Amino acid sequence: MKILLIQHLYFLNGTGGTEKICCVLANNFVKSGHQVEIATNENISGTAMFPLVDQVKVTNIFDANIDQKELIPIYNYRGKNPFLWLYYKIRKRYAKLYNVFLKKRMGGEGNLFIYNLERRSKAWKLYIDQLKPDLIITMSISSLLEITYKNEITIPIIDSVNGRPDYDYTNIFGGRKSFEVNLLKDSFQHLAGVQILFDSYREYLPDSFRGKTAVISNPVPKIDKSVDHSVVKDRYKIIHVARLDIGCKQQHLAIRSFAQLASKYVNWDFELWGEGPDRQLLEKQILELNMQERIFLMGFTDNPIQKLSEADVFVFPSKYEGFPLSLTEAMAVGLPCIGFGSCSGVNELIKHEDTGFLAENVDELMLFMDRLMENATLRNYLGRNAKNFVEVFNGSKNSADWNKFIKEICKLSIQN
Repeated sequence: MKILLIQHLYFLNGTGGTEKICCVLANNFVKSGHQVEIATNENISGTAMFPLVDQVKVTNIFDANIDQKELIPIYNYRGKNPFLWLYYKIRKRYAKLYNVFLKKRMGGEGNLFIYNLERRSKAWKLYIDQLKPDLIITMSISSLLEITYKNEITIPIIDSVNGRPDYDYTNIFGGRKSFEVNLLKDSFQHLAGVQILFDSYREYLPDSFRGKTAVISNPVPKIDKSVDHSVVKDRYKIIHVARLDIGCKQQHLAIRSFAQLASKYVNWDFELWGEGPDRQLLEKQILELNMQERIFLMGFTDNPIQKLSEADVFVFPSKYEGFPLSLTEAMAVGLPCIGFGSCSGVNELIKHEDTGFLAENVDELMLFMDRLMENATLRNYLGRNAKNFVEVFNGSKNSADWNKFIKEICKLSIQN
């Protein structure tokens, strides 16, 4: 079977969870005997940041000849250079005027969005018609909209939902206009199936969806060796692995909590692994707290399991998640974990006082960090339970569940 995976943006050079799962799925499908291609549409050069077997082909369909009417991004200069301040002030004013003019000329922001979408969608249709896949798997509802808008695609499509489903098509966190929400919701009609991460996520699918649903959790690597919390060390480590994005991952809360405990635990450090748009803000926070010798922004790692294995506690203060990979990997190596009880995904994986702690607020986040930093026996108990808990999410089960779902969808497609 020829399977096409589509992540229309952020796949090239992307280091997030969706990019990682896309690569994992592609590799597993190849191992199951399928022919696999990953497609994106990005005005950049780059490559996959996670391992792909040689048989997986990556195609960027971007064509500079396809007309796109682009708004100019608004940039706020935060430096102290007066000449740059003046330059960016003039540039910002020009951008605002240009954007107002463009939206007016196009008949509004909604019409501008549809103008660009329709042209990209035609390019996707040409590519798909030439490739002739047997199955399409989109990595988000936005990718589904990109390929189906005003297109008739008879190939069965499955959407792989890497978060809680409503995060993909609503304006729950802001940033989406009503016209985009409506288009995203309507695009569910094109789906033969949806893969969700937890059974509880079914209730977040829109009424426009009429296809089949399968609960398939993300695969968690099996780690034979666990962190030994009985080992006495000169220095201990709290670790965090995620994109540096305070709007979602809220690293600033963990940094603040650790800084308040730092004088009590002088032989503990805090490492944050990952890159993202808020690196400078976090660097500034660490500097203002005078924690440069205790809190470290380590950058991207292509071996998170090794970094996690060298740590003692995993803290994950996200506001929202789907099925957080770094959290499950931390559990797989035997780390006790702390997150917020209000965070989707996190509250499905961390069982309070069994595999870790679920905090109700920032004060509790610091309290649970304190308890784990002072008690190696507690770290061992929670870490061992966490490791046992995630063993059910193994790669072989993930692959078997996906192949079963694919066969079911393709069989229904033939019958219809």
